[in-house]
Amino acid sequence: MARSQYDTIIIGLGAAGVTAAATLGKAGKQVLGLEAEGRIGGRVNTVPFGDGVVELGAEWIHGEHPSLVYDTAVQNNIQLAFQDLAFNIFRSDGQVPNEEFQLLCNEVIAQGFIFMANPPEESIPAGQFVTAKLMQYFKDNNPKILEDQDLVEQLLEFLNLLTNNYCACNDWNDLDARDKFTHLDGHQHISWYKQGYKTFFDIMLNTYRDGPGLSNLNVKLNTEVTQIAWPEDPNGTVKVITKDGAVYTADSVIITVSVGVLKESYKTLFTPKLPAKKIAAIENLAIGVMDKIVLSFETAWWPKNATFFGFLWQGEDRRRIGREDYWITRIFGASSPMGSDNVLTLWTSGETAKMVELLPEDLVRRKCMQLLQMFMGGKTIIPEPTGFIRSTWHSNPYTRGSYSYDSIHVASLPWLRSELAAPLTDRSGKPRVLFAGEATDETHFSTVHGACDTGYRESMRLLPASKM
Repeated sequence: MARSQYDTIIIGLGAAGVTAAATLGKAGKQVLGLEAEGRIGGRVNTVPFGDGVVELGAEWIHGEHPSLVYDTAVQNNIQLAFQDLAFNIFRSDGQVPNEEFQLLCNEVIAQGFIFMANPPEESIPAGQFVTAKLMQYFKDNNPKILEDQDLVEQLLEFLNLLTNNYCACNDWNDLDARDKFTHLDGHQHISWYKQGYKTFFDIMLNTYRDGPGLSNLNVKLNTEVTQIAWPEDPNGTVKVITKDGAVYTADSVIITVSVGVLKESYKTLFTPKLPAKKIAAIENLAIGVMDKIVLSFETAWWPKNATFFGFLWQGEDRRRIGREDYWITRIFGASSPMGSDNVLTLWTSGETAKMVELLPEDLVRRKCMQLLQMFMGGKTIIPEPTGFIRSTWHSNPYTRGSYSYDSIHVASLPWLRSELAAPLTDRSGKPRVLFAGEATDETHFSTVHGACDTGYRESMRLLPASKM
């Protein structure tokens, strides 16, 4: 479909963009999808690795109902795998904790999540809130644990790092305990198993199992948008200019790039310039980093039932780590992904993740191997890895972060997400520039299903009521 005039141009083909493109294309609209990267998926990135595939971005479907993502998988008979978030706890002295200790740690982790799911009425840093609740919980249910202050600190720090990875923040006290995030009903950790998350995009774009695609959709990869000129005149059109000098026009445009990219580009991207309140939303919304370091081995050397590893750093061991290696103490654990049988994923987040993205590959690999050996102990012989790969969500100029979160620093600005989602209209009130993406969802931000919902929301804004 070679043309320069479209009904709608969609910028960014991640979950929100693909959902919008599929919805409008199936409704008969002529759609152009512009993607700066050389692949479709955005912050979902399934990569062949080990003896299968791994997810460098979104790992799971979080919840079942109501979820376009889950429904799409089920309706197409995709084999899914349900994972339980139970941790095999390891300690920095290499001693294998007994079953009683494992149960204690998992009880504390579960209790921490319960407190997070029942926030206070007032704004307070999440770390302060959960710490106070846990200390009271210990006094009421297990006062003996308070005699080992180092263990208490280990457990709190583990929960801090785990929260950082869930929310992409740097510290759980950066997070508002009263954040608006809401879980869907159903299981929270559903893997796409061997087919990978990319299957969702194949289904949405009708390319799954060699499907012919969508006839009304034209996709251009490796195409970075540098300017969006939108009309205030109801008779005008939206003009989109790309880095290679191409110009495309349309009745409307849907922007689905991350808020991290908007922070970096909004001053030069839009003509005329954005309204002050839209700028405030872009500048104040928080987006953080969650990164993965992935190692493959000839064969799996870890126990088959060990899906998640949790690392507890004893205070003395943490203090012995040199300043230049501090980042390894911010790796909270590892997991065995469902898409590959001989792979381990190590997780890190926040400012540490940004730094690790820039460290030499051989250094990161070597230090991660030392970390694993330290926690597994001398009785476990860890073979050399056969492969190494890592995510770089912050240094990637087309993402500049992993996902957004409700920061304690903007608790007094509850309108940020709704303002980011508000379309730019011409003088007649017709929407010309629309905004989608996980950061524009009030309650399901940071998730693929939330991003999909916003893509559908904005596409339906452009369709007549009879199409709804």
